[in-house]
Amino acid sequence: MLGLSLIVIAFNLRPVFSSLSVVLPEIVAATRMSATAASALTTLPIVCLGVFAMCAPWLGRRLGMERALLLCMVLITVGTALRGLGHVPLLFMASALAGIGIAVSNVLLSALIKREFSRHGAALMGGYTMAVCGGAAAGAGLTVPLEHALGFGWTGALALWAVPAACALALWAPQAWPVRPLASESGFVVRGLWRDPLAWQVTLYMGLQSALAYSVMGWLAPILRERGLSAETAGFVVSVSVLTQVATCLIVPGMALRRHRQVGLAVGGAVMTFVAILACMFGPLGGIWAWSVALGVAQGSTFALALTLIVMRSPDADVAARLSGMAQGVGYLIAAGGPLLVGLLRAWTGSFQASAWLFAVIASALVLAGFGAGRARLVAATTTPRGQS
Repeated sequence: MLGLSLIVIAFNLRPVFSSLSVVLPEIVAATRMSATAASALTTLPIVCLGVFAMCAPWLGRRLGMERALLLCMVLITVGTALRGLGHVPLLFMASALAGIGIAVSNVLLSALIKREFSRHGAALMGGYTMAVCGGAAAGAGLTVPLEHALGFGWTGALALWAVPAACALALWAPQAWPVRPLASESGFVVRGLWRDPLAWQVTLYMGLQSALAYSVMGWLAPILRERGLSAETAGFVVSVSVLTQVATCLIVPGMALRRHRQVGLAVGGAVMTFVAILACMFGPLGGIWAWSVALGVAQGSTFALALTLIVMRSPDADVAARLSGMAQGVGYLIAAGGPLLVGLLRAWTGSFQASAWLFAVIASALVLAGFGAGRARLVAATTTPRGQS
């Protein structure tokens, strides 16, 4: 039951992002939002991922990981529901609330998997990343059809994603008692993590692949609509891409675990992601479904590998929790620059073509980070009793 609950929670960690992007032109038209404000709206929850992920270990110690995760699901449910009111200030507040809940959940889920499923970590990480991708695909592919079928408009279609979040909240509530502490709750502290080069390489890999992923999630549908596809078709293209990630996410953790080094997976995924993005932006629209599948394979690989590397490079659950907080905290602050710059470049130049240069820079840096993070080593951080020097 614990594993199923974690998977259902994971499903709810991305619809907030993917559902917004497919109706962003309608939001801009209805609210008369500027291009800069639209860029900020797509970026705000990602900034929250970075800022509040670093608070997750403290919150897990304070409340216990189970109760902290319950609080996160409350925030995600409320934040998602508030988007249905449609007012611009509430859209930003709702995005922030959901982003905070998702940020802390990202970190706590990795630590819980390390603690509870140490012998089957790769398998559960595959299921976890599959659920995350499934939620993102559902948000991208079903939001516009729901908007048309139910007649709720874009506000109601966005608010409907509070329903699966509420289901996850109800499913997790019985798991929140009693609370099992982490080692650090019993007086242990992790030392040396922020000075370790490998920890920074893992962090950069997480952040840079996320910058590409959230740029695609936030702007691929508007890019395709600008190229001539309908809102529904553009959403389905993004959904197909993300659904393809599900298969990759099932395969890559096991592939990584069986290899002594993960450099080939890390670098290959980065290069393929860049090529597939260019194909979606500039390739013939007749091949868009093939490009979207290739993009899904590539981004599913880098995403699953980034999460798996956090577990593989950590010697114990305490270090895994801190490395996850570091990688997802600093990493998502890096990632926030991706969709923000795509939107700003669109506002400044009048088209999305300049974003290709941005993607080239990010992909090149991701390749370099992959060479470091893919080497077979453990983070040189130690878990010691609190107060011991």
